[in-house]
Amino acid sequence: MIRPGNDGFTLVEIVIVIVVLGIIASIAIAAIGDFIDESRIAATKSEMLEIKKAIVGDPQIAAGGKHTSRGFVGDCGFVPERLQDLITRPDSVPAYNKFEQTGWNGPYVDSADGEYLTDAWGSAYVYDPVARSLVSNGSAEAITVTF
Repeated sequence: MIRPGNDGFTLVEIVIVIVVLGIIASIAIAAIGDFIDESRIAATKSEMLEIKKAIVGDPQIAAGGKHTSRGFVGDCGFVPERLQDLITRPDSVPAYNKFEQTGWNGPYVDSADGEYLTDAWGSAYVYDPVARSLVSNGSAEAITVTF
């Protein structure tokens, strides 16, 4: 036998369910935010290491007992004045001479519409050729690579 008035949820039960769902959603959003930040940090560090390899070369890459990934410094003899010098040859640097193995032998990074100039947050890298450092200030903590 069904009694009238007992065939649904009470307002208190519905409010409790909504509150519990809200708590679960806030925890999930915080976890997703942390995951996104961690992935941006990893992507920025990876890109910064690729830029470092473009500047000073990659000692892991060798053929015939010689390093074949010499980077901008190995080819030109000095660090680039700006990051754009990794894509386009500066006027002050001669074109690559195969016999002397000197001169600009780039591009050293994939230009991808200048994406190599910004970190995963869209902030421009701070490049200091004198201090030989590359800094990303996009995250809560600065990420620095020296070479």
